[in-house]
Amino acid sequence: MNFFVIGVNHRTAPVEVRERFAIPESRLPEALEKLLSLEGVEEGMIVSTCNRVEVFARSRNGNCDLKEFVRNYYGFKPGEFEQYCFEHDHLEAVKHVFRVASSLDSMVVGESQILGQVKEAYATARAVGAVQSQLDMLLSRAFAVAKKVRTDTAIATSSVSIASVAVELAEKIFGSLQGKSVYLVGAGKMCELAARHLLAHGAAKIYVANRTYERALGLASKFHGEAIPFDNLYETVAKADIVISSTGAPHTIFRKEHGEKFLAQRRNRPMFFIDIAVPRDIDPGLNDLDGIFVYDIDDLQQVVKAHIGDRNREAERAESLVEEEVSRFQQRLQTAEVVPTIVSLQEHLETLRQAEIDRMRGRLGQLTPEQESAVEALTRSIINKIMHTPITTLKSAAREQQESATTVVEVVRKLFNLHAPKAPEAQRDTREQQQEVAVSAGQQNTGVTNPKA
Repeated sequence: MNFFVIGVNHRTAPVEVRERFAIPESRLPEALEKLLSLEGVEEGMIVSTCNRVEVFARSRNGNCDLKEFVRNYYGFKPGEFEQYCFEHDHLEAVKHVFRVASSLDSMVVGESQILGQVKEAYATARAVGAVQSQLDMLLSRAFAVAKKVRTDTAIATSSVSIASVAVELAEKIFGSLQGKSVYLVGAGKMCELAARHLLAHGAAKIYVANRTYERALGLASKFHGEAIPFDNLYETVAKADIVISSTGAPHTIFRKEHGEKFLAQRRNRPMFFIDIAVPRDIDPGLNDLDGIFVYDIDDLQQVVKAHIGDRNREAERAESLVEEEVSRFQQRLQTAEVVPTIVSLQEHLETLRQAEIDRMRGRLGQLTPEQESAVEALTRSIINKIMHTPITTLKSAAREQQESATTVVEVVRKLFNLHAPKAPEAQRDTREQQQEVAVSAGQQNTGVTNPKA
């Protein structure tokens, strides 16, 4: 299993180092060409995102020096980059691909963006001919594993950001955010991010109040909202169902008496206050009023931590699933390695069968349809019995050790005088045929009616 990976990610390297490794999308084909020119590399793919740059390869002889590629491509000096890199090979490389695609290696476990990024890298590599056979099998399986992880676990269901938690809590209070209005008190990044999430989930109207009116206008224009002079804050805030406050004021700006007035103006329709300011903008006493719900930054962080705990528990389930899939892929790949011999044996014996039938036709004379069927059934049955032991032995050896499979392949080819296996380039044309036979690795049916069975 000659798979290799080298790279840097958010765990191994700071952003200033990752920036030096980043490869723009327009330069990926050129980088892949250089990767394929490296001695021993048969296939390759490069993933380059803000959080990771990773080089994947399959070698033709079990060896390839990806550090050499990194040195040559980036022009690094010896010892300049090694401390930031990680490397995996063989089964560990397979496991790493599965974990990356499944978002188990992401900064935010369970996020969905990485799968799309890996698929884009895969499409680029395929387009330039860098992914064709076994690496193609690996990546196709990685995408299936990622889908299974998201389907069979709840790894992606819990909110793990302040903004997404704000949306979740608002939906619990109001049931639906459709048509709800949002009031931003302050024009900081966190307010903007929370507003974007709320709008994406159906909120209809945005109001923005800021001590600097120009900043309020700027933020309001991003959402086609309405800027409010800060002096009009208390007269206008009751318009909103959801209030997000982050002013940087040294004292609270919303107190219990304000909440009482807001409820009166709203005829006791509920309000949701999200206080992401430190020091706090909203007096916790507002929570004592029926119809007003206040969450400060610590409350939101507690919800995030609880959800991260949920995700971590689901991640443990996902890790077990990945381990199982790695074992399945290993078996599948090992079985695929004996497929050319199985196909050659089936074709060789079928050719002998047909030749013997043709040779005997002159002696047998004209046969009735019933006699033709009997001859076909008899000869196929004989061939099936001859093939049964070598094919089941090949499949059993493939499930055990690669060295064992190689030995059995050599013995079977010598015994039956089969041609040497095709070169890797030629095998690519029959990859789908090999995969179909590999799927049937555990089956005992070795009939020759279909050479791919």
